[in-house]
Amino acid sequence: QVQLVESGGGLVQAGGSLRLSCAASGRTFSNYAMGWFRQAPGKEREFVAAISGSGGITYYADSVKGRFTISRNNAKNTVYLQMNSLKPEDTAVYYCVADRILIDLRSTPDYWGQGTQVTVSS
Repeated sequence: QVQLVESGGGLVQAGGSLRLSCAASGRTFSNYAMGWFRQAPGKEREFVAAISGSGGITYYADSVKGRFTISRNNAKNTVYLQMNSLKPEDTAVYYCVADRILIDLRSTPDYWGQGTQVTVSS
């Protein structure tokens, strides 16, 4: 089983950067695709980014392409989301997610973290 704990959220000015981290439990971390969803006030949860177990394949929502970068360090059982050029519309609770199947993770991931708040001020 997988347990996920996010960190790194906070308040940042528009145009600034944040790096989110997600620490995963388990000795089979590299077998799981990992990713991030977010949920803004009054909106449904939205896919943000995903990365394959090896780190060789990544996917991004159109809204964050060119600004966000997902990466992972399997030796540390950790996945990251580097967020640059942040906009007020990026304000949301960001959730770390995991699934054994990359394509499934982008829509219905099996495992979710508790979420971390990201607030971008104008």
